[in-house]
Amino acid sequence: MKRNRIVSRNFEMVMGIIGSVIGIFSGSFLIFLESLGSFHTPFLGLVAIAASILGLVSVYYVSKKPEAAGVGFVIATMFVIVGSEYINVVSGVFLLIAGISALFRK
Repeated sequence: MKRNRIVSRNFEMVMGIIGSVIGIFSGSFLIFLESLGSFHTPFLGLVAIAASILGLVSVYYVSKKPEAAGVGFVIATMFVIVGSEYINVVSGVFLLIAGISALFRK
């Protein structure tokens, strides 16, 4: 009889939540800078916020489908970094760590 080892996904969940929350705040900051007139496009802030929401959705699926959640984290990482014009690298690092961990931990 083969034993199934249950892997705790708390690390991926915490990293994903931290990265998503930082991404939402950073995207909101970019939109705020646009309202002051010192930045050029609020669209990039909206892309960063949408990608952070994708990261939160991936947090929900990390315990049920870790491979799909890992892909979601990696996609969110790409859009967060590009969407915030490299201001949001910290959020991208957290999301990338969560994605790689979700994809390769067994």
